[in-house]
Amino acid sequence: MDLDQRRVSRAEQVEHLRRKIAAVSDKVGGSRRGAAPSTDQLPDSETLLPMPETLAELLPKSLPRGTVAVLSGARSLPLSMVAAVTAEGGHAAIVGQPDVGLLAAVEMGADLSRIAVVPEPGADPVEVAAVLMDGMDLVVLGLGGRSVPASRARAIVARARQKGCTLLVTGGDWQGASARLEARVCGYDVTGPGRPGFGRISRVRLAMRARGRSLGVPGAARSTTSASVRAVGG
Repeated sequence: MDLDQRRVSRAEQVEHLRRKIAAVSDKVGGSRRGAAPSTDQLPDSETLLPMPETLAELLPKSLPRGTVAVLSGARSLPLSMVAAVTAEGGHAAIVGQPDVGLLAAVEMGADLSRIAVVPEPGADPVEVAAVLMDGMDLVVLGLGGRSVPASRARAIVARARQKGCTLLVTGGDWQGASARLEARVCGYDVTGPGRPGFGRISRVRLAMRARGRSLGVPGAARSTTSASVRAVGG
């Protein structure tokens, strides 16, 4: 009896999420509703995500909409991408990251009114992320150490492509991801009193690597010099 109740509760949660996202879906453009292909070349704003300044020197181009990328290392990297998307008028969701630093995202320029947060998505965070794709430009999914099998990964990739939503995977592995980005904290800029150990962290310096054909960086990873990100933590 308890098991049946849990199943009903889970179904109700997913249905509630679908209704909420349907309202957001009305705000997105036709390119994210599976519009018929056209011979006219679409502008970059319709095919590529806005790029944070921290990635401008690393990547020949931004992440294409409708792809899946795996991010590892410093949490400032996905937050900077959420900030870039929402600052340009897009919508983003953060799933499975109960300790996400929203203050850091705001300091990077994020628009909180355009961010949906699902800190505890339950036993199947991938399903929740798939539902959110209906009305988002970007979904950041924390897997909590999980690895998504290739068969299910392919289905979600197809959905991301159909909806024009980019999925960023953190805290786990995603087989067949079209891009992989890694950021490592290599230093901090501190403002305030000049004494060591005192003051406020104003910038986090990151060393980043990227690879993936969708980024124009095939084969071996490509590294950059340190980039600065405004944040209150790494």
